[in-house]
Amino acid sequence: MTGEAVQRSGVPRGERGAITVADRVVAKTASRVAREALSRFTESTGHVPPGRRTPRVTASVQQAPERSAAGRDAESAAGRQAVLGEVHMHITVELGYPSDIGAQCAAVRREVTERVRTWAGMKVSDLVVSVERLHSVHTRHTDQGRVR
Repeated sequence: MTGEAVQRSGVPRGERGAITVADRVVAKTASRVAREALSRFTESTGHVPPGRRTPRVTASVQQAPERSAAGRDAESAAGRQAVLGEVHMHITVELGYPSDIGAQCAAVRREVTERVRTWAGMKVSDLVVSVERLHSVHTRHTDQGRVR
């Protein structure tokens, strides 16, 4: 770092300011990733009526505690990505039936955890995937949720 940059502000560049990520940004990212993960399951997506707004995501972000400059330098030297904080998420989905519900939920969990870490620099410490409704071929054109 040049001495000029330190002199202008009085504080070295790496020690100024803070990065925060809003809950709604993480939720929107997770929603997009979950939708992409579910779109790969063609047997399920054909049964969900168009216009359904799933997945719905709620996220609660805890910003990472301040780290010392020495800790940040060691993290950078090791080539690790800095973690900005932790996020707790609840994702609600509607799936087609019959389909492999477990595989779809596992794909959502895996991809959301991985991509939120990569894109937002956040650790997903708690992720719950809930299936709110199952849609079958028989209920697609009716508003009934139950078929006997």
